[in-house]
Amino acid sequence: MPIRLCSSSQTRALLLNAAGIDFIQESVDFDEESIVAHSPKNFVYQATLGKYEANLRAFGYEEYPLLVADTVVTSQGHILRKAKCKDDARNILMTQSGNITSIITCMIYQSKQKKIIDISQTDYIFDDFNQEDLEEYLESGEWRGKAGACMVEGFCKSYIKEVKGFESTAMGLCVEVLKSFR
Repeated sequence: MPIRLCSSSQTRALLLNAAGIDFIQESVDFDEESIVAHSPKNFVYQATLGKYEANLRAFGYEEYPLLVADTVVTSQGHILRKAKCKDDARNILMTQSGNITSIITCMIYQSKQKKIIDISQTDYIFDDFNQEDLEEYLESGEWRGKAGACMVEGFCKSYIKEVKGFESTAMGLCVEVLKSFR
């Protein structure tokens, strides 16, 4: 039976396809701007819970199991949200340049048989970003809609010195955990 991926993220869809998990993709919006949290893990949990509750009301889990997820990026003690403009993206990325960046993904899976809540974290140690590469990435617009303007499978990949955790977590959905419960 397919699951209902309640996310508009093409990256999450690609992760499920690559893992061989059958799904349909549709979701309702949840306004994350109303969340007040100082801890990255608390923020990502609250955002995921808000998405879960909104999508549960809209779809339920009787027809298809429900899957929601949210991701937050943190570096140097700052929660790095989605950039609002190119200058914001530049500042967010410069916070990560030459530093440890943690990408935390929370997911909630609900079927008739079980409910799973998982918070997974992947840590990256980045080299300093090359300014020309950074400007090219900013011009591409690929950073739009990405937590922390970070693409570990794209721009940031060549700057990774060390990784602790699953790449899928950093991409927005820990499929390794999801597969273990399906």
